[in-house]
Amino acid sequence: MKVLLLKDVYKLGRAGDMKKVADGYGRNFLLPQGLAALATPGMLKQTERIRGQAEKERNRLNIEMGAIAEQISELTLNFGVKAGETGRLYGSITSAMIVEGIEQEMGAVIDRRQIEAQPIKILGVHLVKVRLTLDLIPEITVVVHREGEPPESAYEIEEPLDIEMEGAGQFVDLQAELEAEDAEAEAEAQAAEEIVLEDTEPAEVQTETTAEDAEAEVAAQVAEEIVQEDTEPAEMQAETTAEPDEGESDEESQKED
Repeated sequence: MKVLLLKDVYKLGRAGDMKKVADGYGRNFLLPQGLAALATPGMLKQTERIRGQAEKERNRLNIEMGAIAEQISELTLNFGVKAGETGRLYGSITSAMIVEGIEQEMGAVIDRRQIEAQPIKILGVHLVKVRLTLDLIPEITVVVHREGEPPESAYEIEEPLDIEMEGAGQFVDLQAELEAEDAEAEAEAQAAEEIVLEDTEPAEVQTETTAEDAEAEVAAQVAEEIVQEDTEPAEMQAETTAEPDEGESDEESQKED
C-alpha cells in the first residue's frame, strides 16, 4: 500500500514523503499511530503543507535537543564487569543499563528504544548511538572493563571491538523492523480469520441450496401423487363402461334362443 508520511519515521522517511509499505505495517502501525495517511489524491495535494509544518517542528526539536546531543557525545560510561579469559562477559550491558547511566550522569530521560545497539557482551570500548531526533544521533562512549581493573585497560582491546560493532550494525537494522514485523504478524492473523470466514460462506450457501432442492423434490412428489389420484377414477370409469352388464348379456342370450 502507498502512504503519505505525516511525521518523520526513522528508517522510513520524512513527513511529506510518499512511501510504499507492507499492508500490515501500514494498517496496524503507521495509520493508527497517526504517522501516515493513505496516499489519496486529496492527501497528495497537502504534501507541501505537511512538509512545511514538519520542517518547523523538526527545527524546534533540533534546537531543543541540541544541547543534550552535545553532552551525550562528550559522555563516557564505565562498566566494571566479570568476564572470562576470552573477554566474554558473564552477562551483558543492556540498553536499559546505558539509559540508566545517562540519567545518572546527566539527569536526561532517554527511552531505551532510542539506544541503537545490541547488548554488549565483550570487554572493550564501544560507541553507541542515541537517536534523539531524525537529525540528531550523537554517540556515547561505553567502556566495559574487567572488574578489579582500571577502565583504561579496556582501550587495549581492539579486535573484539570491531567484531562487536559489526554485530551492532546488524542489530540496528533489525531493531528498525521489529515494529513492522509485529504489525505484519497481526495482519496475517486477521487475513487468516477472513479466509476462514470466506471458506464457511460457500458451505452455508451449499446447505441452503441443498434445502431448496429437497423442498423442490418434495413438491414434485406431491404434484405427481395428485395427478395419479386424478387419473385413477377416470381409469376405473373406463373399465366399468367397457365391461358388459351381466343382466343385459342374459337377455341377449334368451332372445337368440
